[in-house]
Amino acid sequence: MIVVTGATGPLGRLVIAELRERGVAADRIVAAVRSPEKAADLAASGVAVREADYDRPATLAAAFEGAEKVLLISGNEVGRRVPQHRAVIDAAKGAGAGLLAYTSVLRADTTTVAVAPEHKETEEYLVASGLPYSLLRNGWYTENYTQAVAQALATGTLLGAAGEGLVASATRADYAAAAAAVLTGEGHANTVYELSGDTAWTMAEFAAALTEVSGTKVEYRDLPADEYRAALVGNGLPDEVAAFLARLETDIADGALAHTPGDLARLTGRPTTPLRDTLAALARA
Repeated sequence: MIVVTGATGPLGRLVIAELRERGVAADRIVAAVRSPEKAADLAASGVAVREADYDRPATLAAAFEGAEKVLLISGNEVGRRVPQHRAVIDAAKGAGAGLLAYTSVLRADTTTVAVAPEHKETEEYLVASGLPYSLLRNGWYTENYTQAVAQALATGTLLGAAGEGLVASATRADYAAAAAAVLTGEGHANTVYELSGDTAWTMAEFAAALTEVSGTKVEYRDLPADEYRAALVGNGLPDEVAAFLARLETDIADGALAHTPGDLARLTGRPTTPLRDTLAALARA
């Protein structure tokens, strides 16, 4: 059995779809979810749906029964993820799983990005557990710019504070394909994959590509980080969210998301989705 946690989230659903595309029978897949009622469509397709609450270890033990491989999609509750992830790792080990793949962050052991410490601590716990592992260090998702695209098209201006920093983004579908490749392939025990897009781009190039695919003139306006934070607050974001995004922009300026080792394309066997293609889809939406 292949167990996918967070299976009703955007990435989890794509992973399950990729597993089916790769020939995994529905009854060999477990969708481990906090709210089973949200997975009615998966159950209707023949996928086993089991309750799995990261905060309730007893549900994890039951959800992982018979697990051969487990995909731990990282939780979204910043500050709570380490104990939650530890509970998942313990449950997978208790179930006798032969591999646990974990969606971490690009260069988790050395990066300066604010979300990295919890991922680094999770990685260390997983490695120390003795459970065979695969660290899927996902880079930036192009879809993270969905709201920025909508605002840029409405105003003609894309705001940021990344300077000439590069972003090697890829789509959720790209990362899902990599996870499915690891879960269905051989030779992935005790591996680390640095996953990112094939081509890194600047925010100015982002604006130019958006202009091209949408037909709406968009210009990139680079701001000092504190001014960018203030602009985000002025647009209605909570201060803590604005502070996080401003910090991310300075990380980008420092090269934190520029890494292009090619692992993602090698795992999936195809090039990553070009920025222009994703922007075209976002513009149409």
